[in-house]
Amino acid sequence: MSSPPARPAAQPRSAYRHFGAITTRWMDNDVYGHVNNVVYYSFFDTAVNRYLIEAGALDIHRGEVIGLVVETHCNYFAPLEFPQTVEAGLRVAHVGSSSVRYEVGLFAAGEPLSAAAGHFVHVYVDRATRRPAALPAALLTALQPLRTAE
Repeated sequence: MSSPPARPAAQPRSAYRHFGAITTRWMDNDVYGHVNNVVYYSFFDTAVNRYLIEAGALDIHRGEVIGLVVETHCNYFAPLEFPQTVEAGLRVAHVGSSSVRYEVGLFAAGEPLSAAAGHFVHVYVDRATRRPAALPAALLTALQPLRTAE
């Protein structure tokens, strides 16, 4: 008889390679007084795409290659709320020929462990045809500092 899978655990800040701040908004809170679970996915999207834009690897208006989300997942460990600054930790766990698995940890400002941790997979496609495309050199360069051992 096999044992059940290990329960996901909060991640330390040291598990991530890059951090960016995201400010919660009034509308992010739900009736229970904390950030609603769907907002965490928006934070993932914001953390990944802001990093790529700032690194010069993503031109959202004219780039020939775009990333489409094909998979997301999130585990929740502690609540976040408005008003609060969220520090999004980012790392890259896998780079394929046309896909990237980003892993994101969301931390309350100054907290040592993530309030949530998850992943976000982009498949990069040609903007016009929507067919898988090789990862551009600029993207590969931008991903390098984020990579963890596969």
